[in-house]
Parts: sequence; C-alpha cells; structure tokens
Amino acid sequence: MSSIPIQIIGESLNDSVPSTHTLYENGDAAGIQELAKFQDEKGAAYIDVNVGGNSADFFVSTIRQVQEVVKKPLSIDTPDAALAEAGLKECSTEFGIPILNSISPLRMEMFQLYEIKKFRPILLISEHFADGQKKACHSVDETVAAAKFLLAEAKKAGIPNDDLIFDPGIAPIGTDMDGNLSRIIGAMERIHNSPEFDGVHFSVGLSNFTVMLPPKTKDGSPVKAPLESAFLTIAIPLGLDFIIGSVKRNYELLPAEHPAMLAISDCLQMSGIDSIQRIRKFYR
Repeated sequence: MSSIPIQIIGESLNDSVPSTHTLYENGDAAGIQELAKFQDEKGAAYIDVNVGGNSADFFVSTIRQVQEVVKKPLSIDTPDAALAEAGLKECSTEFGIPILNSISPLRMEMFQLYEIKKFRPILLISEHFADGQKKACHSVDETVAAAKFLLAEAKKAGIPNDDLIFDPGIAPIGTDMDGNLSRIIGAMERIHNSPEFDGVHFSVGLSNFTVMLPPKTKDGSPVKAPLESAFLTIAIPLGLDFIIGSVKRNYELLPAEHPAMLAISDCLQMSGIDSIQRIRKFYR
C-alpha cells in the first residue's frame, strides 16, 4: 500500500478483470466479498464496483454483498444511467458519500441522479462535443474547456467544488503517439492554477498508464511500478489526489534522477515514435 498522499479507489471489482468476471459469472458471493475485504484491509479509500453489462438487479446484489463486509464508501462505476441510479439507491452513506464514476460531456443526464443521492462525481475531461460530434480531447485547451463546461454543469446541480473529481483520461505511455501525457500534465497545471477550480480534485485510472508494458526488464528490474510512481511524482504537486488503482502496488515519490523519472520527463518533451522509443529504451 502506498504511503504517498493519494486516496486509492480499489479497482479489482471490475468485470473487465478476467478473474472478477469469473466471480460474477459464477455468482460467487464469497469470492466477491473476499476481494472487497482484501482491498479494504490494504487501505483502499473507496471500493469501486463495476459489473459491466450485467443487469441492474445484479449490480444491486453485488453492492449489497460488498457492503456486508467492508466499511468504506463505494465507487459506483458504470456509464449506464439506469444502472447508476439503481446502484446509488442501494449505496449506503454510513461511511461516506459515494463516488459516481463517471460523468462526461456526453453523459449529462447523470447529473440528475444527484437529486436521488448525493455523490462525488468523477468528471471525464478527455472527451467533448465538437460540431455536434463526439471527439477526444487532443489538446490542453480542449481538455480545459471540457473541464470548464462540466464545472458549470456541476454548479447547476448543486455539487460543491470539493466533491468534484476531474479525470483527464490517462492513456498507455507505451503507445502514446499523440502526446497524451503532455496534454494531461498541461491541463492539470492550468486547472490547478485557476481560481475557479479552487478545491477540486483529480483522479486517473493509473493501471492504464502501463498497460501492455512488460512487468520486468531483462535483468529482473520492475517496469510498471516505477513508471506509475514517476507519473505520480509529477502529477501530485498539480493536484492529483485520487487514483483508480491497485492496493498491491507500492507507489512512491521518486527523485529527479531516477531512471523512470528521466524517461517520463523526456517523454513530456517528445511526441510520436520518439516517445515510444524512449519508453522502450527504459524497459530494455
């Protein structure tokens, strides 16, 4: 478990994880509860619950099973408004306000659920509408504009800044041809320094950052954990204080001369194939 100043939203109860999918498919309540308890005991601040394409009844049942054994607030994780409504209604507030993961400029109806139960929304600022079409944010300006739009809508819904968690949409560093890392860090810096965003939080799905990278170098040195820690070292001073991540990882702040820090710092100045080759150089 990390000792650095972040709150971990435990990511393991997600249908996209093959072992968790099997638990769901088999209706293994005991296995689901053990996984929830493990994350609780290892220090997760929230337990994320994502049942994929399963029904609302299944979502409600899973939430009940989890809440029987953990004393942490939940993160209700679904893009489906009907599932989100069912999950929020079942969600206890005994141990804190739940998180709703997530709302984006493409899912504005989710704000209406705040009338049913208060929640802390994760607001996706990696996508927006342009010319009537859904588009990914490719620049700092587009990302900040998406954040300003969602901030205004959150205010209309009565949600205070301190309950807002912005997610700039982290992408795999090993395939970052488009300078996504630079977009994220630049947008976070702008938002963090803007008075209108005073009090807001940031979160990323940190495991996505090192997807498809090997776990170790040829000499046995770890690859994923140092790169994730390097990202945190840069992003925490810019306001990152939540991650959707693993309680098994030992996240840490790294010195500037650490090889992972040098690699990520170089990538912030690069684009295209140069950035990808720099990461390959790190793990080879």
